[in-house]
Formats: sequence, C-alpha cells, structure tokens
Amino acid sequence: MSATTGRVANGRRAYFWEEAVSDWRAHVREGRPGFSEHITRKLRGLRDGISGEPGTVPAMRDAHRVRPADAALEPDPLPAAYIAEHAVLALFGRHQQAAAEPAHRPGTGLGRACRELHLADAFSDNAVERRLMAVAGAQDLHELVQHLYQLVPLLRQAGISLDYTRLLQDLTRWEGPDRGHVLRAWGLQYTEPAAARDGIEAAPYWVRFTPDQADNGAQLAALRSGTGREAGTVPAMWPYYRTRTPASLRDTGALTRDLTAEHTVLTLFGRHQQGQRGPMHVPGNSPGTAARLLLAKSGSGVEALERRFGALLTSIDNDELAMHLRGFVTLLARAGIGLDYDQVRTALRTWDDPKQPDAQSRLRHGWDRDFRVEPKAKP
Repeated sequence: MSATTGRVANGRRAYFWEEAVSDWRAHVREGRPGFSEHITRKLRGLRDGISGEPGTVPAMRDAHRVRPADAALEPDPLPAAYIAEHAVLALFGRHQQAAAEPAHRPGTGLGRACRELHLADAFSDNAVERRLMAVAGAQDLHELVQHLYQLVPLLRQAGISLDYTRLLQDLTRWEGPDRGHVLRAWGLQYTEPAAARDGIEAAPYWVRFTPDQADNGAQLAALRSGTGREAGTVPAMWPYYRTRTPASLRDTGALTRDLTAEHTVLTLFGRHQQGQRGPMHVPGNSPGTAARLLLAKSGSGVEALERRFGALLTSIDNDELAMHLRGFVTLLARAGIGLDYDQVRTALRTWDDPKQPDAQSRLRHGWDRDFRVEPKAKP
C-alpha cells in the first residue's frame, strides 16, 4: 500500500486502519514515530462513532471505504457492509487511543488476540474468557459490537493489536450463514496454543478427567450443550478442544474431520460421565466389549441389545454412528459401564473417510468379535 495515496496493490482505497499503519511506518522510517496530524484528527473523530448511529457522525464519513452506493442502489436503509465498517472504525478508534503501537496487526484474529491477553497475565483467566464468551454469544450485530466495545480496552491496556480487516469480515458475516465459520475460527485461535506445549500433545478431556472435582458438573454440562451442534460453534466447549488444526484452516474456521470427531466424543462423554462416581473412559472397552458387559450385567433383553448393537455396527456414515452411540452411551451410563473414548474418536474420524476405505470394515469386525467373546470384567 502506498503511504501517500492510501491505496492497496489492487488499486482500491485502503481501509482507514490500514492507512493509519502505513502512515505510522512512514514516520518511523523518518525517525519520528507517531501519526500525522491528518490521521490523528480522524482518530479523534472515530471515537464519536461509539455513541453515534452509522451515517450520522460527520467526522467519520471520510474514514469510510465502504460507500452506500457500493453495496446498494438505495442508501436508505444503509447496507450491512457500511454498518459493519462504522462499528469497526469506532472500535479501532477506541483501541488506538493512547496506544503506543498501531492497533491494527494483520493476521491476529480476535481469538488469537484474546489468547495473547490470556497469556499476558494482565487479567484473570476467567475475566478474559468471560469477555470472549460474551462476544461469541451475541445474538445480533448490535449486541456483538457492544461486547467488543468492552473487550477492546483490555487489549489496548495489554498492548495487544488486532486484525481489523479480518474483524470487519467477521462482523459482516455475523448475521448470515457463515457465523459458524467465524465462531469456529475464534475458538480454534483461542485454544490452539494449549493443544501442545514443548512438542507434547495435551491429553484429551476424557483422559484428563478426574471424578469428584468441584466444577465437574459445570464442565460436563458445557460438553452436553454441544449435542447436535456443529463443532466449534458452541463457545462453552472451546476450552475443552485439543485438536490441532493447520493455521490456514484454523483462521478461516474450516470444519475438519478431526475436530468433528473430538466434538462428538466430548458430547458423548459429557452424557456418559454425568452422575458417575468413577471415570467412564476405560481404555480397552471397545463398544463391542461394553455391549458384552452390558449384556452380562442386565441378564435379559438379549435380542433388543443385539438389534441396537447391530444398528450401530451397520451405520452408513459417522453422523449415523454418532446418533446410535448417543443411545448406546445412555444404556452404558445407567449400568455404570465405561467405554474407550480414544477408540470412539478414531471410529468417528475414520468411519466414512474415503481416504481410509477399510477402516469401517476393520472397526465393525473388531467390535463384533469383542461382543461375541466373553471379556474380563471391567468397571
């Protein structure tokens, strides 16, 4: 982008926050860090947008790149893109106020910025997470922006910048069908650094779970809240994901097989573990072994159990497998019988994976064999 023309490589006018960064860098090269008077004056005008309605703040009009005529033939009502840019301009003005460095930093999505805030120890972990969860739980664009107004000062205080171009894209998509992608990107950005430390993968939640902890009830309830929901779109579940995702997929909120499998297993475990005194993740207890233990414990209903287990084995895809597992886990929970959730995650990941065409057959035969063989008693 040219510092003198304020235009990017494709010839379009830069967003104001991009223009401000270019202005700052030009002054740094000249040995006088700071913004020009032109940019400083515009920044003061942006802050008026916090309480002003889109299109009613004269000081902001020149800062807009989006023009009403760009998105609609009729300027009344204002197009969604203009309203979203108004909000982002006001947020940027608030973020940049008295900040020592530019508040716009390409590549730093909202989830990553909150992760940096979390690691900075400037605020308690719960305070940061509560703010992010409030933002993610917004029902409409207006509520979303109000929560962001509360979050941005924390980022400024900690010296953490944000990609405002990406934030504009997120706000533009918030009330449309792509909200799930936005939420998933925020969640994966926020949790990704916790997935591995010093090259060592963090154990999944069901492995780390310890009975009798005071907050277990709330954690398991959070997991159950994701039942039937798309992976990554339930903010209450974000802290429990450990699936690592490539940066390119993470930042776009792409839905992967690995994340979908972990999400489903977390919801199943949340249902299975509820009210149990011992851990319901039992290594070695395949669904076939668990079904055999259930048969031995109940002592009746052989045909009914065989039909249910047979339906599970003949699932066409992982969605149908997940549906049958939900009913199966309910039976296991009533009997206090555990399940190997590592095996279940592998099954959900590979059941209908075209790159592993033999996986379904291998799992089906193994589970059926386990059901037919008398196992050693397990909890």
